[in-house]
Amino acid sequence: MQREIDAFFDYLHNVKKTSGNTEMSYMRDLRKLDVYMSEKGKSKASEMTEADLKEYIEDLTGQGFKPATISRSIASIKAWFHFMYREGLVSRDVSLDLRAPKVDKKIPEIMSLEEINRLLDQPCGDSAKEIRDKAMLELMYATGLRVTELISLKLSDINLNLCYIVCKDAHKERMIPFGNTAREAVERYLMESRDVLLQGNTSDNLFVNCTGDEMSRQGFWKIIKFYAGKAGISADITPHTLRHSFAAHLVENGADLKSVQEMLGHSDISTTQMYAHLNNNRLRNVYAKSHPRR
Repeated sequence: MQREIDAFFDYLHNVKKTSGNTEMSYMRDLRKLDVYMSEKGKSKASEMTEADLKEYIEDLTGQGFKPATISRSIASIKAWFHFMYREGLVSRDVSLDLRAPKVDKKIPEIMSLEEINRLLDQPCGDSAKEIRDKAMLELMYATGLRVTELISLKLSDINLNLCYIVCKDAHKERMIPFGNTAREAVERYLMESRDVLLQGNTSDNLFVNCTGDEMSRQGFWKIIKFYAGKAGISADITPHTLRHSFAAHLVENGADLKSVQEMLGHSDISTTQMYAHLNNNRLRNVYAKSHPRR
């Protein structure tokens, strides 16, 4: 079965050009399926039946995996079988009848404007690291970038004169504006900090770590956690919390959903609509607490 999985990954990497994180998720899910089927004496996808796949999903449920994890596994299996059927590697797609369990959508953690200001005010020193950290935090909140998008930015992706960045992925690119606060923070980083961190080396990356190499996701997570602690924010703040807060604050202040969708890079506006629901809930709570005849 490993050859069939490898063929799928060649397709994902070279044709679909999916992200490394997506490929790793598929790999994890399909390796677990491979181990389970091998124990049943089945070493090829063509030997699997609908019943085998349903038993596998029942086994995951019995092991206590969360619905979101099981849904992701089902999506991986269906994508793999769809590929193999299209390529003629199996005579039929036995994953067609797999149904994902219902997943309750979590309400995203949103920071208040006061918490955002406290967080962004923390890196206030003159060291090269703090100047860089300030620029990264300001730019992330100003644009709503995903952490991978932020650390992948190139120098050529940012226009400081017109205050916008170009964010690219495998399928499309989007242009996101930002304000003067973020521009000033990035300008200072480029003038005072970046060359110090590079230590005489060269790089196309906008942001670099303390040894002049590309920033990692884990590195930026540590930055967020450190300054959240300094700011006295007890909630579990992640890079995605800044993205959620960016979107929620835009909607709260009157931005239309279509524009927010474009800036976030959501393919489906229904994903963006949750921020409108959050705002409606907040207004209802304010009304319930404040109206004299509530």
